[in-house]
Amino acid sequence: MEDVICLAIETSCDETSMSLVKNGVEDLATVVFSQIDIHKAFGGVVPEIASRSHIESITYVLDELFRKTAVTLDDVDIIGVTYGPGLIGSLLIGVQVAKTISLITNKPLIPVHHIAGHIYANNLENRLKFPLIALVVSGGHTDLIYMKKDYSFERIGSTLDDAVGEAYDKVAKVLGLSYPGGPKIDDLSIKGEDTYNLPYPLDDDSYNFSFSGLKSAVLNTVNKEKQKHHEIRVADMCCSFQNRVVEILTKKTMRAISEYKVKNLIVAGGVSANNGLRHKFSILCKENKIKLSIPKTKYCTDNATMIGAAAYYAYKNNIIADLSLNAKAVDNLYNDEILQPK
Repeated sequence: MEDVICLAIETSCDETSMSLVKNGVEDLATVVFSQIDIHKAFGGVVPEIASRSHIESITYVLDELFRKTAVTLDDVDIIGVTYGPGLIGSLLIGVQVAKTISLITNKPLIPVHHIAGHIYANNLENRLKFPLIALVVSGGHTDLIYMKKDYSFERIGSTLDDAVGEAYDKVAKVLGLSYPGGPKIDDLSIKGEDTYNLPYPLDDDSYNFSFSGLKSAVLNTVNKEKQKHHEIRVADMCCSFQNRVVEILTKKTMRAISEYKVKNLIVAGGVSANNGLRHKFSILCKENKIKLSIPKTKYCTDNATMIGAAAYYAYKNNIIADLSLNAKAVDNLYNDEILQPK
């Protein structure tokens, strides 16, 4: 197959990103416009503000992308775009731009599910080896996925309430830490000790997760300590909270690896940048002779490079959309009609 260059677009939340990716593995150029500073004052992402910011920045991001490389729009073979899930207003901006470029250039339009993008971010490091178990952990997702081949997704477990990244941000807010809270909890956990008696969330035989109870336990403990006029040992609370999260994520994932008899694990999503989680998986995978793959930190959070990586394999599987493609705030990666070859 000849080289395929993908112009990829990602606007599912608060990052406006475009990338040029060759053959699903080579990052030719990537631009990410982050809105973190915009939303920091609100302690989280405000959907309406995010949408407006995408509108204001997306043409500048496109111009900057092509300024960074000798590649031109004529060299592009396919247009890949995140169609869901995510914030509907944000998604619509990216989808509309992708459809417009596809219409003008007559290049194939490739719909990419956000989770598929996170999974294929690992392909930018080393070619995925199948069968595998993928743990996708981010602000909006906590999923365990079994893959027997490219673009074959079987969800075997998911969160029943809060996603793990969402729980991190909410706990950080309770502790008075600024947004985004996940990296701050990760950093402080190293300085603290596991002294708070927090529960292990949904510690059962399923592959599902639940972090709402753990988040509430932190809130209740903080409130009780304040009522007693006790100082909150923030670093210790961060350590206790992170230890519970890491323990349940690694425990269920390693059990899935054993029961599905696979030797390959990939961890993806924004929370895969968490140092505590990376360290624990590194130890467990080495002990159990499991091949572990985690993307570089810059490919963990939302970016268009991962969308280009996934779009290439979607294209190879003949997953092509027409101009009726629409954004979907909530979408099922695992049996959606959009993933059926045309």
